Parts: sequence; structure tokens; C-alpha cells
Amino acid sequence: MINRQRLTDEFISLVKIDSLTRQERKMADALLKKLKDMGLEPYEDDTASKIGGDAGNVICHVKGKKQKPALLLMAHMDTVVPGLSKNPVIDGDIIKTDGKTVLGGDDAAGIAVILETIRSLIEDKTPFGDIYLAFTVAEESGLFGARNLDLSEIPADYAIILDEGGEIGTVAVKAPYYNRFHVTFTGKAAHAGLEPEKGLSAIMMASKAIADMPNFGRIDEESTSNIGIIKGGQVRNIVCETCEIEGEVRSISEEKINRYTDEILSHFKKTAEQLGGTVKIDLEKMYPGFDIKESDDIISLLKEASSASDIPMKLHATGGGSDTNIINGAGIPAINTSVGMTNVHSTKEYIRISDMEKACHFLTAIIKAAYLR
Repeated sequence: MINRQRLTDEFISLVKIDSLTRQERKMADALLKKLKDMGLEPYEDDTASKIGGDAGNVICHVKGKKQKPALLLMAHMDTVVPGLSKNPVIDGDIIKTDGKTVLGGDDAAGIAVILETIRSLIEDKTPFGDIYLAFTVAEESGLFGARNLDLSEIPADYAIILDEGGEIGTVAVKAPYYNRFHVTFTGKAAHAGLEPEKGLSAIMMASKAIADMPNFGRIDEESTSNIGIIKGGQVRNIVCETCEIEGEVRSISEEKINRYTDEILSHFKKTAEQLGGTVKIDLEKMYPGFDIKESDDIISLLKEASSASDIPMKLHATGGGSDTNIINGAGIPAINTSVGMTNVHSTKEYIRISDMEKACHFLTAIIKAAYLR
């Protein structure tokens, strides 16, 4: 049976751990110990050395009946800034921050729900199929933990990622492809007071390119783009020689993201050339999108769990990426389901204990439904 107090205590202990992206060592050590104390045999992979972090993904096989569908349960270990010395405050059913940092429910809530659910299944001697746990690093900076996860060691039939907000039963079944780009405009330096006509301002080039940029902001119902960073210049009296911008394009459609990205970057190149400068473009296709259909088998499984738990299910599309993108891209049907996190990535973040408890019941129902197949 799900133990509400144990779940609460677990969550509080997790959010108090400093675990910024690529600095998840303390969290990884805590999870390795918790899983070993449960009688399991977790291990840490070599992702740290691949991404320049101090910890790898924590992985564990919870052995069940092998003839049943195997599940992969995932949550990520890292949190965003300001996320050091977090001080959770319990106010009735709500756990919130003290207003100085994020709470870190993204994604300590997912971890806590997974741990409590597994403990409950083991204690109650509930039969289940094979379950694989993966607690990933560096999700917030680009899904790097999931991207380096060796899925050949995780023969799962379905994946349930616990990293979503909204009412419990909310399920993300559609998410965008994601490209990010870094563009460096190069002009010519000159003294701004003595001979500015001999210079070519890279800031001016970048500004014009952004001002006239096609496909900016909300492009259509499936696609967005943004310029998030611009930097250039050293002092006021020198015509700026280089200016850098960083941006992104997202779309549910692979065809659209390729087309919109090409149009944006071609525009930057053309603008620089027309003004007499040059441009260097670095494009990184970060992760694929996914689109789970209501007729897909994993949705049938969730519907069975929804009916058994009496928790209504709400399918929706999200504009953000998660480890779910990577797992679907690797060929394992995956969805992202809510653990009740609210106002994430802000100092106003909070979560309801009752929602985490309900999330445990929904996850339990999913595991039981998979076993009955």
C-alpha cells in the first residue's frame, strides 16, 4: 500500500539534495544507496565521462515475470538554477519553496513516485513483469543523460516517464522535434569616433537579421522559434567585429522543422553577405519529436490503468522536450505522465502531496495492467 508519510519524507529528502545539471553526484549516490537498501542491484553508467559531468545515469532492474511486458520507468536527477540549498516548506497538503530557490519537484517528484511505487509493490508482494528504472542526468540542458543511455541493456516494451505537470492522469503523447543554432556574424573593427566608416558592425548585422527574420515566435499551431541569446562587442568606442546569437526551432512536424530551420539560417547568411560581412552557423539537431496515436498499444495500456484506478486520463501535446523524446526516437513506445508539479523552474514552484500519492496509484495501476496482459 502506498505510504503517504514515507512518500512525503522521501520527496523532502530528495529536494534537499543539491543536484544541478552535470553536478548530480550527491543525488546519484543517494539513489544508489536507497535502491540497495531496497534489496536491489543498481548501477551507474559511464555517461559522466561522455558529457563532462560528475555522475552517470543510475539504472536498476527490478526483476519480475519475464513473459510479461517489461516497463521502463524514468525520471531525471538534475534541477535548474536557482537550485542550491533548497529549503522545502510543508503547508498542509502543499510543499513549496521558501521563495529563494526552485523546489526541485522537477523531477524529484518523479523519482519519489517511482521509489514509493516500487517499495509498495515489493512489500505487498504484488506480481509484476520486469521493470527497469533509469534516473538520468543532464536532462535540463538537452536530455544528455537519456541520449547516452544504453538501451540495449534495457529490453523494455513500454516506457513511462514521470516528468509532467497538470492533473494526475495528464499524459503527454505529442512533443516537438528540437533544433538549436549558434550563429556568429563577423564584420570589421574600427575606431567608432575617428573612422567608423572603415568598420562594419556585426551587432548591426545581427540586429537586421533578427528584425527581418522569417518564422519568428509562434509560426503555426505545431511550430515555434526563438532567439534567446545575443552577445557582442567589448567597448563602446570600437565598431563591433563579431556578434553571436543563439536560438531554437521546435515543431511537431519533422518536415516543418527542417524547412523552417533552413529558411531562418539561409536568411542569416544572406543578410550578412548583403551587408558585406560573413556568418558562421552551427546547427545541432538536439532530439526527435514524437506523436503517439490514441490507437497505439501503449495508450490502450494506459486506458486500462485509468479505468482500474478511476483516474481520468487526459492526452495532450506539449511544446517542451523530455527524455520521452529520446526513448521514442530509440523505438520504445513512451509517454510522459504527470506527477503534479506546478510552476516549475520558478521560485513559486509547489506540489501537492495528494497529487504525488495519486500519481503512485496511477503508476501502480499501469504496472498491474501490464502484468495482466
